[in-house]
Amino acid sequence: MQLCVESIRKNSAYEHQILLHINDGSDGTLAWAVAQGIDHSHTPGNAGICKAVNEAGGLAVHDYIVYMNDDMYVCPEWDVHIAHEIRAAGTDCFMLSSTMIEPNNHNNPCVIHKDYGQEIATFDEEGLLRECNSLPMADWTGSTWPPTIVHRKYWLITGGYSIELSPGVSSDDDFAMKMWYAGCRIYKGIGKSRVYHFQSKSTLRIKKNDGRKQFLMKWGINQSTFNKYYIRRGTAYTGALKDPEGLGWEHFRAWAKRKIL
Repeated sequence: MQLCVESIRKNSAYEHQILLHINDGSDGTLAWAVAQGIDHSHTPGNAGICKAVNEAGGLAVHDYIVYMNDDMYVCPEWDVHIAHEIRAAGTDCFMLSSTMIEPNNHNNPCVIHKDYGQEIATFDEEGLLRECNSLPMADWTGSTWPPTIVHRKYWLITGGYSIELSPGVSSDDDFAMKMWYAGCRIYKGIGKSRVYHFQSKSTLRIKKNDGRKQFLMKWGINQSTFNKYYIRRGTAYTGALKDPEGLGWEHFRAWAKRKIL
């Protein structure tokens, strides 16, 4: 978390209101945040991702909310490219993501695969800073993963992250679906805005919910259908999305009902 905050302070072109949610905090995290003067929310136990993000988000005072995990390191000009996309969007109803650089290759077309270390002790910060902007990556469609950027108005309209999915598995896709219902059709991954992601250093510590089943029961379609046919995750970005032809909600609700019964 300290490295994440340090990278925001060091590598950002704009001044940001840094917001933290601190679970427990007895390891010195809470005292450190207070000493640093960082705006934060706090729970004595592990609140889970959804409640934690909402509590921290409730402290936001600026127009745009960026949600990122504490095991991320932002690269230089990450926010410059976000600001450019916001100005070019022509609307405040969008969902943008920076592109993650990750050490482990899971054949994810939305991620740059390059190993700069999987732990703080082995983190090659110098190598990352030297090479991060030269790694090839185009804009991609299907933004759901953090760092996620939305207008504060739509954070309030959708109610943020859904606490019924606590501690948080599938909460990213669920939030993207809520944005779809709110009228969002711009789900853009910004190829030039980059963060290094150490990968799952927080979620490994929790007992996970059955997010896939919860998503299906809540929305009447499964996540893979939403990602493939609606937000077209991993395809090249070509502009605002359109409603898929012949794939209406009622079709999938009927399909889901047959599967469940």
